[in-house]
Amino acid sequence: MTEVDRTVDAPATRPRMSGIGRVLVAVYAVLALAATGRSFVQIATKFDEAPLAYLLSALAAVVYVLATVALIRRGRAWYVVAWVTIVFEFTGVLVVGTLSLVDPALFPHDTVWSAFGRGYLFIPAVLPVLGMWWLARHPVRRAEVVE
Repeated sequence: MTEVDRTVDAPATRPRMSGIGRVLVAVYAVLALAATGRSFVQIATKFDEAPLAYLLSALAAVVYVLATVALIRRGRAWYVVAWVTIVFEFTGVLVVGTLSLVDPALFPHDTVWSAFGRGYLFIPAVLPVLGMWWLARHPVRRAEVVE
């Protein structure tokens, strides 16, 4: 393969993730681990105290894991999965965050999304906005659709 051939092939074989995309994936991965660990401990040790809150933390963990995988993977289907999970995450943060402030009795213990992610330095509120911005700026390339 000549140098020209490698240059022509580079966009199709080059990873989609670079720069801010890698940071975004890293933060999603850390949140996935944190939410998974938190929900596991909560459900295993004190589920009867706040089942709704702990199940929401587990749901957040699943969403973060799926979003992380979808952001890493290539192709149109994974791009759509990334959009769906990130929009779902954003909706969850807004709904749970608002409800946890308006009626604190609904969530006697915090979830990952309580008070818009206050327990996680508000990263759950900011991350989906950055994720949607990044996805909008990096649509699936024609070469990735074939894969």
